[in-house]
Amino acid sequence: MVTSNPALAQLGGYPLASLQDLANELRADGRPLHDFSIGDPDEPTPASIRQALVDAVGPVSRYPTAAGQPALRAAVAGWFARRHGVEVDPTVHVVPSAGSKEAVFHLPLAVLDAHGPRRGVLWGDPGYPVYGRGALFAGGVSDPVTLTAQGGWRLDLGALPTERLAAACMVWINYPHNPTGATVDLGWYREQVAIAREHDLLLASDECYQEIWFDVPAPSVLEACDGDMTGVLAFVSLSKRSGMTGYRSGAIVGDPELIARLKLLRPNIGTASPDFVQAASITAWDDQTHVDERRAIFGAKRDVVLGFFDEAGIEVSGSDASFYVWFRAPGGDDAAYAEALLLERIVASPGRAFGPAGTGWMRLALVPTVEGCQAAVVRWREAISSGRLPS
Repeated sequence: MVTSNPALAQLGGYPLASLQDLANELRADGRPLHDFSIGDPDEPTPASIRQALVDAVGPVSRYPTAAGQPALRAAVAGWFARRHGVEVDPTVHVVPSAGSKEAVFHLPLAVLDAHGPRRGVLWGDPGYPVYGRGALFAGGVSDPVTLTAQGGWRLDLGALPTERLAAACMVWINYPHNPTGATVDLGWYREQVAIAREHDLLLASDECYQEIWFDVPAPSVLEACDGDMTGVLAFVSLSKRSGMTGYRSGAIVGDPELIARLKLLRPNIGTASPDFVQAASITAWDDQTHVDERRAIFGAKRDVVLGFFDEAGIEVSGSDASFYVWFRAPGGDDAAYAEALLLERIVASPGRAFGPAGTGWMRLALVPTVEGCQAAVVRWREAISSGRLPS
């Protein structure tokens, strides 16, 4: 019998894959389905981005370089300067990625010594499962840190025991946060940068939701570095910012030594967006208008859902940014409530899919259109009033 990587058996299936399979089964009968499960909004990719991709498809296809086109790296650097006031050298501080997921998963391969004393990867629970999974496949130890509503769903390195920090080689932070939509300020970033450096930890900041804010623009960890990016990496993506989830395009920005290490690693993996996707990505990074328009649409969806939850007495936590609404499951059982919603043809993610600390909570991804959100609320309200759903 062919041997198997034990990490596969340890992890089992990807948490949200089964939920998406159920949603697809329901969708197959042709009746309306209100799918708030996977963060893949229905709004179309802007026409200018699509056209840039089409125009860049030439008669001959070439392998893309792992370092990416110079123009793309320059576009990412230009965006950081405009959006965050951070000066980035595109030749040494930036490497493009094929979206965020593969970049997150592969980072431990460049920084984790599977036979060394510091094999731990810290990350927040509830959180994006790939942080822990990437650590395990790299031969490390997934070390989730329990986040709480009382703590604002923030991962505070200063609250962890010294021994735990000493056993880790890196920490993932993610704000605006998936799944809770919690946010942090620049002062918090400064504290985490200082603590990470004190303990010689790589601080990796997943910032893929950073353009989806509603009150105060979300900062980047690189703003807290004051020009010295040593030991810090920011992961940015066009998936949520520009409606380009299927394009698979993002970037890793920060510590030049680590960027150089990633440029050595990535050709071995083979991950790089095709050149025509890179052309579309340059158009996306260079334009802010479509980002602001998308943010307004997400805000309208959020208003619909939050207004209904307030009316229904459903407790909301976090949910300050991103296109996620994080709420306490009525009745206390997130899995049971998710199943009950499915009977109403409403698909929501149980919080336990994001780690044990998510148990009892649920996530709505604001995927449907504004009209779709309104229709879902009508169905949800009627199910509560008729007693099919607990309030």
